[in-house]
Amino acid sequence: MAPRRPLPDTASVAHAGEGARLFAPSAERNVAAITQALFDIAPPSGRALELASGTGQHVVAFARALPGLTWQPSEIDPARRASIDAYARDADLPNLRPAIELDVTAGGWGTARGGQDLIVLVNLLHLISAPEAQSVITEAARALAPSGRLAIYGPFLREGQPTSEGDARFHASLCAQDPLIGYKDLAEVMGWLRDAGVDRIKTRHMPANNLMLVATGSA
Repeated sequence: MAPRRPLPDTASVAHAGEGARLFAPSAERNVAAITQALFDIAPPSGRALELASGTGQHVVAFARALPGLTWQPSEIDPARRASIDAYARDADLPNLRPAIELDVTAGGWGTARGGQDLIVLVNLLHLISAPEAQSVITEAARALAPSGRLAIYGPFLREGQPTSEGDARFHASLCAQDPLIGYKDLAEVMGWLRDAGVDRIKTRHMPANNLMLVATGSA
């Protein structure tokens, strides 16, 4: 599969901050709710991998709230990797590693990064194509340790429809910029998870009509 295309102009917005740090308003809005959800479902210890970590605002909060896990952020964009590392230096957490370069839409990384007790993916599936999204899920399932957990957060269509006017507008704006991307249907994503070999899929309702899907790897 080809490397991930650049994200649409209106997606994944981040502003310049102090030094190398970038600031994403959406991350500021949802970090507390996502952190609480992970606190409720995460294993007490082990290895945690965040896919497409973005600015680094999230993973610092996750590592602080879940100190028993060793957190590995990842990101394809070098400017965002620099931002992640800048936030990490400021936080000075012993369980947070430097960001690694990783194209999560490419094949093969799941086996190379195997043994993860927790994998977290926030707000990416609607920004990539359906084949890319399915590849991400397949590789993430391969990277899970036995009984490891995969948490996917973001907006989803339900029965092919957005759940609010705001979601409808954003979905339409994404599709206008690139017809291959946009919100994925919940039932379709659940099917991709089952096809990838994970089970015990649970759906957790989150603020702003978002969901967190939590799937468990085979024992």
